[in-house]
Amino acid sequence: MVTDKVLLAKYREPGALSRELYERASRVMPGGNTRHSVALAPYPIYARSGSGCRITDVEGQERVDFLNNYTSLILGHAHPQVTEAVQRRAALGTAFTMPTQDEVELAELITGRVAYVEQIRFCNSGSEAVMLAIKAARAFTARPKIAKFEGAYHGIYDYAEVSEGPTPEEWGEADAPASITEPGTPESVSRDVVVLPWNRPEACRKLIQQHKDHLSALLMDPMPLGIGMIAPRPGFLEGLREETARHGILLIADEVLNFRLDYHGAFHAPGIVPDLATFGKIIGGGFPVGAVAGSRSAMSVFDHTGALKVHHGGTFNANPVTLAAGLETMRQMTPEAFDRLNGLGEYVRDGLRRLFRDTGRPAQVYGAGSMFVAHLTADELIDFRSLRGFSRTNPIYSNLCHKMLEYGFILSPRGIFGCLSTPMTEADLDGFVEALGRGLKELA
Repeated sequence: MVTDKVLLAKYREPGALSRELYERASRVMPGGNTRHSVALAPYPIYARSGSGCRITDVEGQERVDFLNNYTSLILGHAHPQVTEAVQRRAALGTAFTMPTQDEVELAELITGRVAYVEQIRFCNSGSEAVMLAIKAARAFTARPKIAKFEGAYHGIYDYAEVSEGPTPEEWGEADAPASITEPGTPESVSRDVVVLPWNRPEACRKLIQQHKDHLSALLMDPMPLGIGMIAPRPGFLEGLREETARHGILLIADEVLNFRLDYHGAFHAPGIVPDLATFGKIIGGGFPVGAVAGSRSAMSVFDHTGALKVHHGGTFNANPVTLAAGLETMRQMTPEAFDRLNGLGEYVRDGLRRLFRDTGRPAQVYGAGSMFVAHLTADELIDFRSLRGFSRTNPIYSNLCHKMLEYGFILSPRGIFGCLSTPMTEADLDGFVEALGRGLKELA
C-alpha cells in the first residue's frame, strides 16, 4: 500500500533547501510568505514542480496533492492540453490594451453552462469578484448594507471579511451575531454588514426584515468552507431566496470555490436563481482569475453604453493567457468528467466514514462533489459556533499535516480538508485514507 513506505521528510532536515528558502524569504517578506494559507510551522515545504495529482518538492520528494492550490486545479498540475493552450497563446502575446477572442469564448461557455448567468465580466481573483458583486448590488439597489453569514469566508474585501473568524468573546447573541471587523478595517464598516447565523432560518428572516430597507444584497455559498462545509438544512437556502426577493434584496451566489461541485454550478441542484454571482479558481485553469456575473439587469451597472454606475478597469482583466487556460479546462470538464470526479468524492468520503467507524474515533464527515472535510468531534454541528471556528483551534491538525507529508500526501494544517483532481484514482484515495488513519493513531 502507499503508506508502507514513509518518506524521510527531507524538508525537515538541517540542510534542507526548504529551510534555506524560508530563511531567505523571511528576510524579504513578512512572515516569509505572500499568502498566509501556505504558512506551516516551523516553515513550509517548497514546491519544485507538479504533474497530474502529484507535486515534487525542492528536495526531490513526490507527494499526492489533496489541496490542488485550494481547489483551483481541478485537472491537476501541468495538464497537457492546458499547457499546450497556454504555450500557444503566450507565443502570440500575453496582454493587450484590446480585448481578445479568448474573452468572448470563455464568457460564452460560462453563460451557456450556468442558467442564471446572462452576462459576465472577468477580473483577477475571487476577492476582486466579490468586491465587484457587492459594488454592483449597492449601485443597483441604491442601498448601502450587505448581509453575510458568521464565519463564512468570501475573500479579503473589507465588507466581505466581516465576522469571518470572530472569537467567542466577540460573538454576541446567537440569533443576532455581532458584526466584527478585521484588524486594519475601519470599525465603521461593521455598521453596513448584517451578520446572519447559518442554519437558523427564523433568526435570519427577522434580521433581514429588520434591515430590509437598507440591505442591497445577501452574499452566500451553499457549502461554506469557513463554516466547515456544514450543509444547509432542507429549505434553508430556498427560504432565504424567497425572503430576499420579497424585499428587493439581491442574492449574490459565491461560486468561487463551489463551482467545482457541478457542471452547471452549485446552485443548479437546489434550483435557486441568484441575481449576481462570483467565480474564480477552476475557471482560470491554474492562473489568477475571477469573474462577476449575473442577470442582464443586475449586470447593467457595468455597462458604459448605458447608465454606467460602477467603473471596472484592471490592467490584466481577461488577459488571454489566463482565459486560454480557463477555456481549455472548462472544455475538459464535461458532464461525464464531473460525474466521475464527484463519484471519487463520494468514494473518499465513504472511506473516511469507515475509517472513523472502525477505529471508534468520534468524527463527522462533510462535503459534496469533489470536496471533503472531517471534523474530529461527536458534537452536533449546525453553524460556525458549533465548530468554534472551523478546525483552527485544534493543534492536532498541524501535527497531522506533517505526518501526512511523511506518508506522501499533502493536506492542510488547518483541518482534514481536501479536494480531488481528475488524474486521481481510487488507489490514491485508499492510500490517503490509510495514511490518515495511521497518522491519527500515531498522534493519539
